[in-house]
Amino acid sequence: QVQLVESGGGLVQAGGSLRLSCAAASGRTFSVYRMAWFRQAPGKEREFVATIRWSDGVTDYADSVKGRFTISRDSAQNTMYLQMTTLKPEDTAVYYCAAKGNSGLFTVERAYRDWGQGTQVTVSS
Repeated sequence: QVQLVESGGGLVQAGGSLRLSCAAASGRTFSVYRMAWFRQAPGKEREFVATIRWSDGVTDYADSVKGRFTISRDSAQNTMYLQMTTLKPEDTAVYYCAAKGNSGLFTVERAYRDWGQGTQVTVSS
């Protein structure tokens, strides 16, 4: 397992920006194949936001965030980022980072092995 620690959430006005970080703090960090961001708004199910393949940085995004969010990673620091711009009130949620050690499904929650504790993002209108 890999321990994941998120940071960077907060309160921002609509149209603003935030950058989230997810550090793979300990554990079998060498076993990570892919990492991702998910989010969960109050009363809703957790949903896929973005993912990055650790070896080559290939990314994929949910349609709702394409063109506004950018996922990246710093392999040397074992850290993943989510740069969020043009934020909307509907982006308000707890954001979770996740990691998996193999290929296959990558947009569904059940595909991921390790999870962070979550960080709150609130976008005011």
